[in-house]
Amino acid sequence: MLSFVAIAAIIGLGMLVWDCVEIGRNDAANLVNAVFGARVLRRRVAVMIAGVAVVLGATFSSPVMETARKGIFDPTVLTVGMAISIYISVYFVDTVLLYTFSGFGMPVSTTACLLFSMVGGSLFLAGPGNVQWPKVGEVAVGIILSIIISGIMSFMVMRVFRGAIRDKAQDRETLLLHGPWVAGALLTWLAWFMVFKGLKNVGFVKAIRAETFQAYGEWLVLLLMWSGFTLATYIAIAVSNQERMKYLFHATAILGMICMAFAFGQNDLANAASPGLASLTLWRNSSSASDLANVATAVAIPMWALFVCGLLIASGMFTNYAQRVTRAEVNTGSQFESVSLYAPNWCRAIARVFVRMRGSHGPLAPALGFNERGKKVHYDTLRASVITSVSAGVIAFASGRGLPVSTTYVAFAAVLGTGLADRVFVRGEADKKMGRAIWVVTCWFLSPLIAMAATGILATLVYRFAVAGLAMCFAINLTARWYFRRRADAHESKYHPQASKRKSALDEEDDESPALDEVDEPAAATH
Repeated sequence: MLSFVAIAAIIGLGMLVWDCVEIGRNDAANLVNAVFGARVLRRRVAVMIAGVAVVLGATFSSPVMETARKGIFDPTVLTVGMAISIYISVYFVDTVLLYTFSGFGMPVSTTACLLFSMVGGSLFLAGPGNVQWPKVGEVAVGIILSIIISGIMSFMVMRVFRGAIRDKAQDRETLLLHGPWVAGALLTWLAWFMVFKGLKNVGFVKAIRAETFQAYGEWLVLLLMWSGFTLATYIAIAVSNQERMKYLFHATAILGMICMAFAFGQNDLANAASPGLASLTLWRNSSSASDLANVATAVAIPMWALFVCGLLIASGMFTNYAQRVTRAEVNTGSQFESVSLYAPNWCRAIARVFVRMRGSHGPLAPALGFNERGKKVHYDTLRASVITSVSAGVIAFASGRGLPVSTTYVAFAAVLGTGLADRVFVRGEADKKMGRAIWVVTCWFLSPLIAMAATGILATLVYRFAVAGLAMCFAINLTARWYFRRRADAHESKYHPQASKRKSALDEEDDESPALDEVDEPAAATH
């Protein structure tokens, strides 16, 4: 048993590195969508800034990580062989799932995939009685509610802010009248988010939270924060010249991206690190733990290891597949008529039903425009700020109440909610954009089910055949990765031919990759 556990632990550490990159390739790529879609920053610059925030967040994350996933299953009834088979199988499945979905430009949740992978492994090896089904249901309902709340809140906030500012986000009189309270609300949500999510493990932030939110009540403190930020913003606008003040919502959008990236690195690191660290702990304690897997329910990790994991996640954000994820999400919420997207015919058929129900009102989004380099501006800076700030507020609200939440799901729902508020789906190929959204949400439900079934099967192979099972699962992983890479690249060549031909352009000239800008192609409407 010890030799098998040792081999599995070594593989687990290697897969930890692999999984960190895959998380950056998919989950972390969503962090720059709002800023890039509004052309506030070039994609490479946005990724670099977000990457630094991810690394810092990971470095200062909790040094002790839970690996039992908060009561999803009871590790004390598992043997070491069962537990390590589950943890390793989670990596075999999740690395393929994230790689595949990234190749097709589909944002999925690492949190949901990991959780249901754990459920699948425990279900197959220890039976349904070992799974804490009420807790699983609570987590699933919490994630679904966070999506709904994010969509509704982003719609309502965007409609109110758009009604006040319209398309005059750079007009001095409009900014003096409405800019302070709008920016004050955005900054309040971001500060709330950092207190309850981004910096929740920092000692002095815990003290601040206890002396303010817990002492005087959440709503009173938020109201006072809004008042303070509103006054500060008004003073800043009043003393600024016309050239500087037009960057108000540029600043809030960038700040929102940094806050989300910092919190992502701090809180989502456990998704990548916990199975590998649990495997290592099981190996170290297997001879003295009476064959009980509860020795790995909490794992200490040094700061240098947290830093390295953060670097690996950030490195995944620079990959070509990460660009596909960014491109697809930006195009789905784009205010332009012609977009280069794929959606199954049945999704577009459903979307047409909703499109026919739309009213005769025109879009509320600003006029279609281009930046100084001739690139299409898919959202304005106000919408980009709302996307990041509302996402942050929803995550803070859920985290403060101990509810599970997915950064990916919440951020994508905010893109759709703000798009509906701006009526971007009344222009051009609305059925394609809405159909893509339906397809993404469908994959959100499919990916956890696939993860659960696949992990259960692979965990059974590993547990039954030990080292031979590890070899079989590794072969399955590489074969599946090769197969889906071919499928994803063929899909890219078919639906984004120009992007496929020049996919390495980002390495040659900053942000010139058509993989991100192929919505400019007239041929996109023919797909």
